[in-house]
Amino acid sequence: MDERARIDDVCQRLRDHYVFPDVAEKLTVFLQARLGEGAYAGLDDKAFADAVTQDLQSVSGDKHLRLRFHVDPLPEVDGQSFDPEVYRREAELNGFGIASARRLSGNVGYLETKLLYGPDISGEALAAAMTLLATADALLIDVRENRGGDPMAVAMLISYLVDEPVHFNSIYLRDGDVTNQFWTLPYVPGRKFGADKPVWVLTGPTTFSGAEDLSYSLQQLGRAKTVGAVTGGGANPRRQYKVDTHVDVTVPGGRAVNPVTGTNWEGVGVRPDIPVAVEDAFDTAYALALEHVLTLGDSGVRRQLADEARITLAGLG
Repeated sequence: MDERARIDDVCQRLRDHYVFPDVAEKLTVFLQARLGEGAYAGLDDKAFADAVTQDLQSVSGDKHLRLRFHVDPLPEVDGQSFDPEVYRREAELNGFGIASARRLSGNVGYLETKLLYGPDISGEALAAAMTLLATADALLIDVRENRGGDPMAVAMLISYLVDEPVHFNSIYLRDGDVTNQFWTLPYVPGRKFGADKPVWVLTGPTTFSGAEDLSYSLQQLGRAKTVGAVTGGGANPRRQYKVDTHVDVTVPGGRAVNPVTGTNWEGVGVRPDIPVAVEDAFDTAYALALEHVLTLGDSGVRRQLADEARITLAGLG
């Protein structure tokens, strides 16, 4: 497929699906002008995808809006340019997006996620991780390198941190002109961490999309403090559409609407409650968690935990 046919396909996808129709028209005019200037002539697939992505984002500022080059040929599955079985296998090989779930010294729980796969894929792993961490006195959720994922995984994770169903996000969809509310789940497997113990979410510039949803929602609910640096700023959920054998386009067809703020983090990112350099976020949050542990007592069964907390806190200082 030549560059003209590719650009025509991208422009049609924008007109049909982009959540902001007026911006879609501006993008269409701009891409066609760039095509006429020869901006995309003679480029290989990857260079073409990179050039068009740069142009799309220069006008829209939308980091979810991009062309992507894939080394392997893209299958066509129900109008989507991915194979669900390949995606499931990828999740298995990536630990279902969970890089670490462990108890730190001082009885502080630590959960690091890199991607939020849907509960249909990652549910058992998420439940196992949260059950392991349920008896911690405080919890650190590290999404500094999490690039996003399924909003239902966000719903599942937040469900372990509250006692009653909570409306934490809504998504407006252009297709159908509907707004879908997202609530925490009435039931989750395993044991909950609960609503009363403190939670800190570690963020950074690589935190994106669904991971920002998790961070922003917990922050606005008052359920967690965010620690670190401003996140990437992608709040418009997208779908991918096949352009040709090795190239697809991701088009945001909706926008998040937080029930507390009435807006979202698109283009501005999630502002941390405790701003520190991204590399200092762990030590900062861990120290706060240990200080909390020391308020819980140091006699009886808590004596060992308090000793652990004091020694570890001294090492962080």
